[in-house]
Parts: sequence; C-alpha cells; structure tokens
Amino acid sequence: MSRAKKTPQAKARTSPSVLGWRFAFVLLSLTAVFTALVVRAAWLQVIEPDMLVSQGDARSLRIESNSVLRGMIVDRNGEELAVSVAVEAIWADPKVVIERNAAADERRWHALAEILQLTPAQLLSRIGDNPQRRFVYLQRQVNPAVVDYVKKLKVPGIYFRQESRRYYPAGEVTAQLLGFTNVDDVGVEGIEKRFDELLTGTAGRKVFRKDAKGREIEVIERAQAQAPGNVQLSIDQRIQSVTYRELKKAVLAHGATSGSAIVVDVLTGEVLAMVNSPSFNPNNRRNTPSYLFRNRAIADTFEPGSTMKPLAVLSALEFGSAKLNEVVNTSPGYMRIGGSWVRDANNYNNLSLTGIIQKSSNIGVSKLVLDMPVEHVIGLYANMGLGMDTGLGLNGESGGMLSHRRRWSEHERAAMSFGYGLSVTAAQLAKVYSTIANGGISRPLTILKNEQPSPGAQVLTPKHAAAMLEMMEANIMPGGTATRAKVKGYRVGGKTGTTRKSIAGGYGDDYVASFAGVGPVSNPRLACVVVINEPAGDFYHGGEIAAPVFANIMGATMQLLNLAPDSNSQPKLSAVTGGRNAG
Repeated sequence: MSRAKKTPQAKARTSPSVLGWRFAFVLLSLTAVFTALVVRAAWLQVIEPDMLVSQGDARSLRIESNSVLRGMIVDRNGEELAVSVAVEAIWADPKVVIERNAAADERRWHALAEILQLTPAQLLSRIGDNPQRRFVYLQRQVNPAVVDYVKKLKVPGIYFRQESRRYYPAGEVTAQLLGFTNVDDVGVEGIEKRFDELLTGTAGRKVFRKDAKGREIEVIERAQAQAPGNVQLSIDQRIQSVTYRELKKAVLAHGATSGSAIVVDVLTGEVLAMVNSPSFNPNNRRNTPSYLFRNRAIADTFEPGSTMKPLAVLSALEFGSAKLNEVVNTSPGYMRIGGSWVRDANNYNNLSLTGIIQKSSNIGVSKLVLDMPVEHVIGLYANMGLGMDTGLGLNGESGGMLSHRRRWSEHERAAMSFGYGLSVTAAQLAKVYSTIANGGISRPLTILKNEQPSPGAQVLTPKHAAAMLEMMEANIMPGGTATRAKVKGYRVGGKTGTTRKSIAGGYGDDYVASFAGVGPVSNPRLACVVVINEPAGDFYHGGEIAAPVFANIMGATMQLLNLAPDSNSQPKLSAVTGGRNAG
C-alpha cells in the first residue's frame, strides 16, 4: 500500500503582530483630528479670539441709552427763545422688509408711502437699493400724528427712534441772531453754533449682558446722563420785537435791499436787541436762500460817512488843537484838498464845534483833522473800537477796515474825518456811540446777560464825552440834519450818515443810510444804530429814512425800561460853545 502524498500548508504564526494596519490608521486619524481641534481651539482662543468674542457679544451684549434734549436759549428775563421738543424718526431695516416681503401688502405699503410723501416705487427703491444694509432713515423729526399713523400700519421692518427738534418761538424776529441747528441737533449758525458745546448734553448709557432668556445678568458699563447747559442772552425780547418791527417797516417802505439795527446798554455793554431785515422763518427753512442766514449787524461792513464826524471833533479836543469854544471858518463852503474838492451843502461861514456837528460840515471836520497828526486820529479811532471785533465773540463777525499805513494824502485824511476810506459794522458803530454816552469808558459788547460788567478803559476825557452828547443833541434840534430822530419826552442825540457804495474804480449810485444815537442825554443809558442798505426812490439820506426808525426804537425802548423822561432838563453846552445855532 503506497503512502499518500502530503499537501503543503502555510506556516501558522506563532506570535501576534504589535499593531494591525487598520488599527494604526484609525489611531493616526483620531490623533490628527484631535490635534487639529486643539490647534484650532488654541488659534481661536489664544491667537485670534476677537471674532468669537464679537459674535458672543453680538448675541448677549445690549446697549441702552436715554437721549438728552438740547439746552434752552432764553432772553435776559427768562423768555424762551429756543427750545427742543421730543420727536421721533422713522427708519427701516431693509433685510427685514425684503425677507418678509412687506411691499406685498399693497394697502399698507401704499399708505406708508403716501404719508411719507413718496410713491410706492420710490419707497421700495430707497429701502431695497442695498438689501444688506440694516438701517436707513425714511424721515427725520416726524410729526407725532404721522408717527402714530405709521405705527398703526404695522409694516414689517419699519421702526422708530427718539430724537429732538429745535423750535424758535420768536420766529423771524431772532432768526439771524440765534441761528439754527441741523437735523442731527448740532448748531450750524448764530448763537446755536457759538455755544453748541454748552447747549449739548451727554446721553446716559448702560452696557449690559443678557442670557438666552433675555434676563440681565451683568452690567459692564454705566454712564450717567449729563444735563445740557442753558444760555441766557442779554437780549430783551420785548425790545428785540419792537426793533425788528420798526426796521422791517422801513426796509419795505423804502424798497431797501436790507437793513440792520442794534440797541446797546451803555452802562454794561449788553446788547438788548440785534435785528436784520429781510429775515427768515427758522422753523421752516425749506427753499430759504443761504444769504438770509447772515447776521448783517456783525458781518456786513460799510463806510460810515458822517456818523464819524463826532470822532473827528473828539480827536481835535483830545489832541488839544481845538477847544470847546473853538470856531472854525468854513467859508465859502468848499475847498480843494490834495487835488480833490471837499464841499458842504451850503456856505455856513463860521461854525462852533456844535455847529459843525449840527450842520454836518465836511469843511469843518476836515480842517480840524488836518491840524493834527494822522497817527493821533487813527489811534483814537482804534481806541474807540474801529478795526477790531467788538467782544461779542460771534461767528462771522467782521473787524471792519481801519488802515494803519505810514503815508496818507491830505485828501485821504480829510475823507476819513467824514467817514470815507474806512469801513465799520453796525455793532462797531454801536460800541463807538456807547463809549461816548458812557463818559468815554469803552467796554466790550456782550450778547450774554452780564451781572458784573467789565470795568472798561477810559479812552476819552469825560468832559469831552459829555460835551459831545450835547453837540449831538443839537443835531436833533431845529436846524440840524436829524430833526426826525426826536423822541417825545426824552432828550436824545445822534448823527446821520449817508454814503455812496463803492464799486470797482469809484462809487456807484447806491447809498447806505445810517443813524447812530444815544439817550437819554441827561443820564445816558442806551445807544442805538440803524443801517438801511440801498434804499430805492428819492429818499436815501440817513436823516430821512434811518432817523425816524431810531426815534421809534428809542422811544419804545426807554418806555419799556421805565426810564424817566428828561425833556424838561436843560442842556449846559450852549454857554460853552458859543451857541448851538452858530453858523
């Protein structure tokens, strides 16, 4: 029997391997994933954690703020001139409007568009031009009735925001002085701009964290609201209204381009009224030309003309080249100075200093100025406040023009004595006459109520200042150039001014009529300046159109301030100057 042949078989392993390749793959994979997770976590939490922090804050942090209304502007008696009222703005979240297809509800959408004075297509275009935006204003400072109506529409994605709106009770009477705020309640003109920081408060703010159920769990930051300040002006709203009324009537009656008037308390430098015409409605400035926003009383300059003659006479008195009883020969009523002619309206022959002011003699003041150094005249003009700001500190104030050059022709010196070759503002002229009325003490003007006025600087001899008051009073009397400036029951004094407006190469056919005066003469309290720019028609002299405005303003103001009438008191100057009707 033959032996069967054995089939070869694989040799069995006698010991197990350390790792199977499948197990090794799984282990390496898990290690790689874990390592990636650790690296990613370290990257996010250690190297660049800001993204996660910001996302977490977006879900849990909340900010609450309470708005603060802008401070009030009041007059010297506490009357409100500018106040803020709470209103709301209507805004939209474009993403919500589009996602919820708010425009599909045509009845509500059309009603919303109509109340916002838009077409449905315009409203959709405003909201949907950038769907990624989350905020777009639809209307600012909205009437409460409109807000209530829109709230009742319940249009998805339409929301409301608290804000404030500025209101000016006096309207056009104080428009250029107060200025106004923009839609964001920031002052952009006038007092609103000058004192914007003071009038603007700081809203309260709280930053806190909420949990998933909306409960407050942590207050991170809390800032208390800071109340705004109020501004109390030196303006008396009663005097402001009277001044504006009289100026506006004159501008309209004489077809003038514009006009300005200012009233100053000479004892304190406080401005009691500052008005301009034409004005505008600050509560509705739509389609208002921007040039009406300018405060002409401090911004517009003009050649003052004969209102400078009191300064020319005072220069001679202060220098000593003329005495109070001086008599000047003005015959024959004209003279050639430096190749040009200087003329009076008539031949007044011999004039006292009072007569020079009363007759407004160009020859008289020219001779007085030419008898002294030009540096002295310029110095006195500067000490009186010409060529510099008045101290009001208002935006847009002009310093005028007063040249300080070395060389002057004789005609330039003469012209300066009767108000040509220099320029002033109405506010500067008011400061000049306030200084004369205050016994020669120059104080800066102020637009704020001033309990403790500046001590000022003595720039004129008190005797000369007092004498000039009575010289200017003679100008109001019969024979003077300003008889229409007379105020019933009160002694007032002042000087007219009529100048041609300069153009390229000379002077044109347009005039500026002005009057500057003070009162009561026996105990001066007020200075008033009236400027009428480019009157039309045959009447354009200061004594014809500006003097009556002064009379009406001063008469009403002195009565409002309860100043005692002084018409029975007698002037003392006539015995010193050789008679007020000299010449």
